[in-house]
Amino acid sequence: MSYPEHLEYPEPRYLGATGEVNAVFRPSDTPPDISSAGGGATHYLATNDSTGGEFGLYKVDLAARSAGAKTHFHKAMSESFYVLSGEIELYNGEKWVTGRTGDFLYVPVGGLHAFKNVTDEPMSMLMLFSPGAPREEYFEQVAEMSQRGPEELKRFRVRHDSYFTEDFGPEAR
Repeated sequence: MSYPEHLEYPEPRYLGATGEVNAVFRPSDTPPDISSAGGGATHYLATNDSTGGEFGLYKVDLAARSAGAKTHFHKAMSESFYVLSGEIELYNGEKWVTGRTGDFLYVPVGGLHAFKNVTDEPMSMLMLFSPGAPREEYFEQVAEMSQRGPEELKRFRVRHDSYFTEDFGPEAR
């Protein structure tokens, strides 16, 4: 493969000459940041705060037969899924596909997507949001907000850049 002579990188944001010590290490045995009653768990690997808004990276463990997320889209960020283990049904905006270990789905800004575990086995995946957004509040409060009624849930989702088709229908897209 040949590359153009002039590759364009983003403008430098670090202007020092010698580099600095600022890496963050998270051991694999760190407990999840959120555990759900249904056996799911979310690990905050890299948050909006820790990356300066560049991206958010989360490890999501879903128990067998977990509902996941219904069809939705984001107006401000892309979302990517990388399957670490097990199987997950991923909706790519057109059809459901089965994601298996090593499979990857990239959903650009505005792209419809959904996911669910329909198997009798747990699964694990990485979810990447770019640019970063404060998704932690969403993960921590969405279950509670769903108990407060559809209008409050809809406002909560919109505040977190999550536009579910069940809230707006196709005419809103």
